[in-house]
Amino acid sequence: MTAFVSALDLFSIGIGPSSSHTVGPMRAARVFADGLAADGRLDRVRRVTCSLYGSLGATGLGHGTPDAVVAGLAGLAPHDCDPDDVRDAWARLADGAPVRLAGRHEIRMAQADVSLEPRTRLPGHPNALTLQAWGDDDALPIAEETYYSVGGGFIRRDGEAPEQAEALRHPLPYSTAAELLALCDEHGVSLCDVARRNEVAVHGDAGIDAGLDAIWDAMAECVSHGLATEGTLPGGLKVKRRASEVRRRLEAYDRDEHLRDTSTEWLHAFALAVNEENASGGRVVTAPTNGAAGILPAVGHYYLKYVPGADRAGIRRYLLTASAIASLVKKNASISGAEGGCQAEVGSACAMAAGGLCAVLGGTPQQIENAAEIAMEHHLGLTCDPVAGLVQVPCIERNAIAASTAVSAARLALHGDGTHIVSLDTVIETMRQTGIDMMTKYKETSEGGLAVNVIEC
Repeated sequence: MTAFVSALDLFSIGIGPSSSHTVGPMRAARVFADGLAADGRLDRVRRVTCSLYGSLGATGLGHGTPDAVVAGLAGLAPHDCDPDDVRDAWARLADGAPVRLAGRHEIRMAQADVSLEPRTRLPGHPNALTLQAWGDDDALPIAEETYYSVGGGFIRRDGEAPEQAEALRHPLPYSTAAELLALCDEHGVSLCDVARRNEVAVHGDAGIDAGLDAIWDAMAECVSHGLATEGTLPGGLKVKRRASEVRRRLEAYDRDEHLRDTSTEWLHAFALAVNEENASGGRVVTAPTNGAAGILPAVGHYYLKYVPGADRAGIRRYLLTASAIASLVKKNASISGAEGGCQAEVGSACAMAAGGLCAVLGGTPQQIENAAEIAMEHHLGLTCDPVAGLVQVPCIERNAIAASTAVSAARLALHGDGTHIVSLDTVIETMRQTGIDMMTKYKETSEGGLAVNVIEC
């Protein structure tokens, strides 16, 4: 089955701080509530309970997972909700408060109705949640469903085949980078062209352009808001926002053209801005996850600011190329930190940005594949160990550094002819194997690494 995932699904507009721990559970809860309405069972429901298992249970509080579940049950969707309506949605329940299930049927929920079960791990995925709807009889639930939040905001119902959700026929299907490169050679096109032909078959020319423009506009708005906002991030670590201060300093440096080249520092500022917005629960674009959401926008802004001739059409090519690479990672490994560690999140985003930038700088398909491979290779083994379960330390700085790596990988690949020893397919498979071998405590549980060696104060 084809690896291709539409850019309009991959780059989903949502809220922070996590695609797998916030966006995915919110979508699952909404699907559950909408299912009750569609089946005619909504009016019978008196109470809903939710159990958060594995990584969702371990770091759910820091990621706002209980809030997301309550918001989803109330009918809110990540792409268009007001983030303020999600923040503290669970905390406001206390010992009992009304919730309008699916936005129409009022029930009462208490904080105790959402339980954290970090030691219970379901076989389907480390990020699992079970929702139960109860009526007047507490002996048996009216409905019960288990969902897996598999990374990037994507969800899968227990019992569904992993690829069941994608039934569309694409004119240029591929499952590996080798097959993708062969398509480019056969048709005399770029990676972007392969992705675009598949997209047009589903969305049409105007539809895919409008969708990509909306995605970039949301990314740009996130950067702009992050660069302008000061203060301290929520959570308890008292992490100070830095992007705004960095912006002011760089603007001062840039007024004197003879001081120094600030391009790399602006790249860092762009990434910091996005991930500070994410950490505050603001509006972000999953790319391919929220924890790694700053890399694609930062490198895209670098392209627009520093590459002569950069334009909106180039941004579309950039995003389409990145989505083609992300599809390979999602199909053949993982983009979930709970499944593969941060190599699966930041490593994947870095590969996407490197390949996308290489493409808009004029790289051949072979050079683009090389750029993505270089970026991924040098993130192998990267653990996911957020301090206090918050997507702040080391996540925010990690995006800034990975954005630099993406630019370096793209420019390094452009100095070669695309010939290299380690293929992108090989490095993706290595990432998958490394994720399997990685101890659970290093995979978004906050039970190892920096999460236990940094004193919370």
